[in-house]
This record gives sequence, C-alpha cells and structure tokens, in this order.
Amino acid sequence: MARPIWSGSVSFGLVNIPVKLFSAVSRKNVRFNQIEASTGARIKQKRVSSVTGEEVDYAEIVKGYELPSGEYVTIAPEELDALDPEAVKTIDLQEFVDLVDIDPVFYDSPYYLAPSPDTQKPYKLLVTAMEEAGKVGIAKFVMRSKQYLAAIRPVDGRLMLSTMVYADELVAPTAVELFDGLDDVEVTDRELGMARQLISSLEADFEPEKFSDTYRLAVLEMIDRKVAGEEAIIAAPAEEEMGSVVDLMAALEASVAEAKKARTRHPTAKAESASKKKPAKKTTAKKKAAAKKPAKKAPAKKAAAKKTAAKKPVKKAS
Repeated sequence: MARPIWSGSVSFGLVNIPVKLFSAVSRKNVRFNQIEASTGARIKQKRVSSVTGEEVDYAEIVKGYELPSGEYVTIAPEELDALDPEAVKTIDLQEFVDLVDIDPVFYDSPYYLAPSPDTQKPYKLLVTAMEEAGKVGIAKFVMRSKQYLAAIRPVDGRLMLSTMVYADELVAPTAVELFDGLDDVEVTDRELGMARQLISSLEADFEPEKFSDTYRLAVLEMIDRKVAGEEAIIAAPAEEEMGSVVDLMAALEASVAEAKKARTRHPTAKAESASKKKPAKKTTAKKKAAAKKPAKKAPAKKAAAKKTAAKKPVKKAS
C-alpha cells in the first residue's frame, strides 16, 4: 500500500478537510553505480575537509551560505525551523481561477490528494463544486520545511495537486540570447498556410500510452544481453549536419505528403509488424520494467486502440 508523503488538511473559508498527499508519478530511470574498473569494487564517497583532507563526522556538519567574499555564514537547524512559514499542516486555498489561465510552464510535480475515511462527504462536496464551476484552486502549503505554491484541480471525481514554480523563478525568453533577431523574421502567407496544413494532418487525440522511453528500454536490453554473456555491439550513430533549410516550402510540402501517407495506412499494420519483431522471451530487465507498471494500464490501451481505429477512417475520407 502506498504511503502518504504528507498529511494535513485542505482549508477554504471555515471548512477544513483532512487529506493525505500521494505522489502521482513514479520515475523510471536506469541507475548506475560507480565501480573501480580493475577490481569491480563499488566506489564510496566520503565527506572530507577541504583544509585538512580528513573525513568529517556527519554530526559535525552544519549548513553554510557562501558570501561574495568567499566566507560562509553558518546556519543552525533550529534557526531555520524558527523561520518556517506557518509550518502548519494546512493547504490554504486562497483563490479559484480558470485552468486555461495557468501557463503549463508553472507546473512542477503532480500529487493525489486523498480524503480520510471519515471526511469523504466534505471532500466530495468540494470536488463536485469545483467541477461544476470549472475552477482550479490556488493554494500555499509547507512540506519538508519548504513553502510551496500549488494548483488543485478536480480530475474524475478526485483532487490532484500540482506544485508550481514561483513567477520570479522563471527565465524570461527575452533573457535568452538565442532568440535575438527572431522578432524581425517574416513568413509568407503561403508558408503559413502550408505549416497549418502540416499541423492539421498530424492532429490526434492525446493517448499517453502510445509513448515510451525507448532509450531506457534499449539500455535495459543491453544490460540483459551482457548478463546473458553476449557481447554488446555499440555502433556510434552517424553525425548529421544541422544546416539551414534550403527550400522551406519544399520541406513543408514533403512533410505534409508523408504525414497524409502515414495516416492512410491500416491502423493495425504497425502493431502487427511490431509484434512479429518481439523476441519469444522477455529479458530480466524487461520483466522488471513491466512489473512496475500498474495493472490498470492494459484496459486503457485497448480502449485507446479502439478509439484510434474508429477515428482513422474519418481522417482517411477527408
């Protein structure tokens, strides 16, 4: 059973609803350790003094803030605790806004907000009211000695909380030198029309199950081949020159033609071809990756496939 990473309550007006915070994302990465090549022993890192070179006991380590002069101001844990911004277990809903008014660049990490068993009624009331109003709650709360800005939105009868970055943490595009001169570039109506046609030819319903981390899967397959005693053959990809587009219109027209051709193919052709290429046995790493996937995903994929198959003929007729 999943463990909550935070417990408290959602507060709006004079109403308090006890909730628990659960992570909505499980990061999947291939992790490596540092190993000594000659012995195969794992490398351990030690905390040493930059002055004496001797290892420092963890109890002797304190936080320090570096000044422009190179000197440090040391801060004790209790001093930071005294500055905690209202370190209470409350998510204070301060205002309600439209979802479309929030730029996705502000979103950080997603979480589920679950009610306690005895407070499901007020929780359900808040979810229903927010769904009917079509609003997203903007709130502040403290977790692990840090104050967060958050957006709380109703999703399928549940509340999801997304931590957000503050406005002063964003890097303005005007501060990026690579965009210099972009405002002076002009495009023709013909070029714009062809670009719109290309976008239209690639329109689709978002189905997240169609996408996967192919690099991570390739690394897992390589590891399994090594475990099985096979020699991994690494071929460096040929470098492509990233030059400017010589004929923009020709590239756009070719892209539109290729996109239309791809959309008229049989919906299951790629799936059948991929199934033929799959090995008879799943490797150990693949089993580990598959084991981490929720069991609920399978029905979603079938539904998505049916949905896509139903829409393909319509696209073809147009």
